[in-house]
Amino acid sequence: MQPPLTGGPAPENPLVSLIDARMHFGAVRALDGVSLTISPGECLGLIGHNGAGKSTAVNVINGGLTPTGGAVEYTLPDGTRATGTVAARAAGIRSVFQELSLCPNLTVEENLRIPQHDLSGPGWRRTARKRIARALDEVFPGHRIRPGMTVGGLTLAERQMVEIATGFAEATHPARLVILDEPTSSLDASIARQLLDYVRGFCARGGAVIFISHMLGEVFEVATRIDVMKDGKITQSRPVAAFTQQGLIDAMGHVASAEAASAIRQDAATRIGAEVLRTDEGLSARRGEIVGLAGLAGHGQAEALARFFMARSSGPRHSSDPQVVFVAGDRTRDGVMPLWSILRNLTLTHLPALSRRGIVDRAAEKALGAEWKKRIGIRTDDILNPILSLSGGNQQKVLFARSLASSAPIVVMDDPMRGVDVGTKREAYDMIRVEAASGRTFLWYSTETEEICQCDRVFVFRNGRISAELTGDEINEENILAASFEMQESAA
Repeated sequence: MQPPLTGGPAPENPLVSLIDARMHFGAVRALDGVSLTISPGECLGLIGHNGAGKSTAVNVINGGLTPTGGAVEYTLPDGTRATGTVAARAAGIRSVFQELSLCPNLTVEENLRIPQHDLSGPGWRRTARKRIARALDEVFPGHRIRPGMTVGGLTLAERQMVEIATGFAEATHPARLVILDEPTSSLDASIARQLLDYVRGFCARGGAVIFISHMLGEVFEVATRIDVMKDGKITQSRPVAAFTQQGLIDAMGHVASAEAASAIRQDAATRIGAEVLRTDEGLSARRGEIVGLAGLAGHGQAEALARFFMARSSGPRHSSDPQVVFVAGDRTRDGVMPLWSILRNLTLTHLPALSRRGIVDRAAEKALGAEWKKRIGIRTDDILNPILSLSGGNQQKVLFARSLASSAPIVVMDDPMRGVDVGTKREAYDMIRVEAASGRTFLWYSTETEEICQCDRVFVFRNGRISAELTGDEINEENILAASFEMQESAA
């Protein structure tokens, strides 16, 4: 048994202890001997590339998976030690997953009833309404979400806010350890800031958090310790002060280019051609141009992309000669076919081109899948495995490959890097630059300023309208934030 790999001495009564935990799925070793402890007051930053074993580790910690080897122990509020799913719940272990688990046909308050089993009998709805409203107010002051709203009518950012608030909400067993898996992937900077502030306060009051994120700046802001995972193992574990951001990237196995933010615009003068699109709201793009859509989440960017995509993708010729393709950020709702294989999800939009007289050329389909599995680094031992066997980030890679493998001259991307690790992001940026150099046009909405700064031109949205158009050196975080709030201030 390997010794616990932690950033300091193991306390006498940690909330959770993993002891040489192993999780094997056939030949795949998702966890390969992981030992760690999480104590009151700690915020553990759990870092690693997609497929490193992070999601498996947290599913073992929260009792969702029983390890095939090793042990998981919990300290209950009365100080006793226990194991098993019931013990995990009694110990106050909560999870907020990257793949949102809310039921879209239920209201916000009705969704709270699913994890909180004590919400039953007369008056349960009033109790649920009070609990979720209080949690939303505490974590996200100034939100506009009402407990009676149907989840399906909320934006992706609002759904993520509800999911997070559910994780911290009052219950019979109070939250003592909350696992946050990519919690800010759909949140704009101001809302993400509210969450980070709350996490720090929660830990200061004696709670604990496992914070999983590919946004390394956020990890450095809230974590007290960082554990790096690779190939199902913890390879490094240190106090956060012992890491630098570049050192952490190196520990993960990828080195980011210092010139990434400007490299994509260096050849803009020779790459960009004639205008290929213009919309009623003033959005435009030229051949070979990478156009970013920025601003606070939920201010019309996704809707503008959807209107353009629907206008250009209708008609009988679209399937055989597509003019535009779409990379979804909300893969559960808009991208992944959950019952299909990785290969079929990847080649879905290409089936007409791969068919002869209505019959799919399976050899050509497999060749296409194998090519893009290698090019974009999809982590699987068999591309015929179910799509849901992949981590969330690897599922997103499949959607990215599906679009880039097409012949469409325009690519519409709705926050496509949600939950994708930093190394894969760099590879994707390089791939976008290569595709743009060949004449392909990109419309790229992102909630991450770093990604927006990869663009040639940026339209900032506020209240469903374009509030600013930025080009070249004007594209920076300060100008984007100023334009995001400009119209609101003018109206005040």
